[in-house]
Amino acid sequence: MEVLYILIDFIVQQRDKIIFLLKRLTMNLFQDEYYPSRLREKGEVFMDSNLSLYKIFSVVAECGSISGAAKQLYISQPAISKSISNLEASLQTPLFERNSRGVTLTEEGQLLYRHVSDAFRTLEAGEAELQRFKDMGIGHLTIGVSTTLCRYRLLPYLKAFVDEYPHISINIICQSTNQTLELLNDGTLDIGLIARQPHMDHITFASLGNIEDVFVCTPSYLNHLQMRHAAEGLGILNAGTLMLLDKANASRQFIDYFLEENHIHAANLIEITTMDLLIEFARTGLGIACVIKDFVADDLEKGTLIEIPIGQPIHPREIGFAWKSSHTPHRSLESFIRFIMP
Repeated sequence: MEVLYILIDFIVQQRDKIIFLLKRLTMNLFQDEYYPSRLREKGEVFMDSNLSLYKIFSVVAECGSISGAAKQLYISQPAISKSISNLEASLQTPLFERNSRGVTLTEEGQLLYRHVSDAFRTLEAGEAELQRFKDMGIGHLTIGVSTTLCRYRLLPYLKAFVDEYPHISINIICQSTNQTLELLNDGTLDIGLIARQPHMDHITFASLGNIEDVFVCTPSYLNHLQMRHAAEGLGILNAGTLMLLDKANASRQFIDYFLEENHIHAANLIEITTMDLLIEFARTGLGIACVIKDFVADDLEKGTLIEIPIGQPIHPREIGFAWKSSHTPHRSLESFIRFIMP
């Protein structure tokens, strides 16, 4: 027992020296692994090996002396000087001016230090964020969706999901279904809310049900149109001003196929970028708009808008969440998938 006390007392007294030796040994092992002599002799530089040199460079710049950096890093002064010389040689430029009081950064050294210090602060911030991620379950989820589906379908899901998973950061990218599928395939998006497409290889699709497209207008617009042209059924679409989403939209492509199949070639056509604007244009009596029926349910019930009786129903479309099936979902995506598929 007495020997144990003596040993503990020795370790306490020599604590700083032991730490110094351990850190020096670690640095030597690091340099042996990443700085093989044959590469150092050739002057070949790799980013992995430069990282320790940049750390030494940063500490020397902050301390303003080789001796101060040596104490802070628990490395000998000759080793510090050698590391700085190696970095200067690899960059082919002097980084410090030596004087009796220590060292000061050259103009080139100041330029490098700004970038190096920013890089180390970024690394420290990344480590801190990673730790918060581990401690609190913080995650990130990127969702692609059209503006229309975002407002009328996604928002209710998001509100409930955020209430249950407040530590998951969500980024919404609004664009068409076609663009969403492209971004899913290249890995930019985690998940998308889209209308089902004919060919979706390597995509998992979770259906939310069907949506139905209808042609609507104000009662007064339809009355005036029928008085002028005596048109009925699909002929109403040929006679009136037709308002559709722009051609980049998947809904527009679906409706174009329906119109072509039924030989509808409207003389007057207005293209609009969003479903919300399309509905507003219809409410003002500017023409006949092709919209999703659920989104104008209140207007149809109040009689603000009426559905054009074309006699030929448009096939319903299926919408749902889609994600790349060939990749293992990360934790945030797994949580969202579980949430939408209880």
